[in-house]
Amino acid sequence: MSQGQPRRPTNDQGVKYGDVFDVKGDLAGQTIAPQDAALMQSAETMVLGQTQRGGPAAVMQSASRQNELTGFVGHDQASRAAANHGVTVTETIVPGGCIVTEFIAGQPIGRIMETDALRQHVPEGAKITIGEALETAGLTAGDKPVERSDAAAIQAAEARATGRNATVPGGVSAQALAAADANARETCDEDKTKLRDILANATTKMPSDKAVDRGNAARVVGAEIRNKPDMTTRPGGVAASVAAAARLNQDR
Repeated sequence: MSQGQPRRPTNDQGVKYGDVFDVKGDLAGQTIAPQDAALMQSAETMVLGQTQRGGPAAVMQSASRQNELTGFVGHDQASRAAANHGVTVTETIVPGGCIVTEFIAGQPIGRIMETDALRQHVPEGAKITIGEALETAGLTAGDKPVERSDAAAIQAAEARATGRNATVPGGVSAQALAAADANARETCDEDKTKLRDILANATTKMPSDKAVDRGNAARVVGAEIRNKPDMTTRPGGVAASVAAAARLNQDR
């Protein structure tokens, strides 16, 4: 499957799907738009836990950003292919792992092989909870300052865990929101509140908890993407950790 960095537009339509992917027909001539990239990034994160470096979502993000900067598409625009047919990321189980294939408008644009190594540390039959997924994010991205997108994702995670739309006073999302506001005013990264400061012992900061499922993960991924200017999730961050937990829980 051929894909790569988007070429400089040579016509009045910007970077098209046929410029970066091995696709045919009407799709090949359609301009890659920001909302196409956002959809693929969300679908990829739901299945793989995060956007893959050099994968279809990353290529689409780069191309759509170039198209937006050069005025070929608007920030909220989607192509006909994405609007009418959507994007899909599928898993096919094979011995030793699975094959993940990514589609837009029914045409494959990327394929990777994943092994079972990620599953090996989870006890058989155990379900990872939302609080535990948050604590994992505190370990994998703990040295990163809390941003508004992190706080939004944490707030969505807490709401799904507790069943409450309102922020729990003194809870993990309240702390995250306060930290994000304070960090936005702080100029020195060393003095900013880090994710590990908020997410350590997250399970004890929520009045209730529940196992992660795909519905929970979709809300958390969506919240993080909507609140990040480049519409991506933080590698190893809140959305990535919750999505990975949902994937691990699926067959348990």
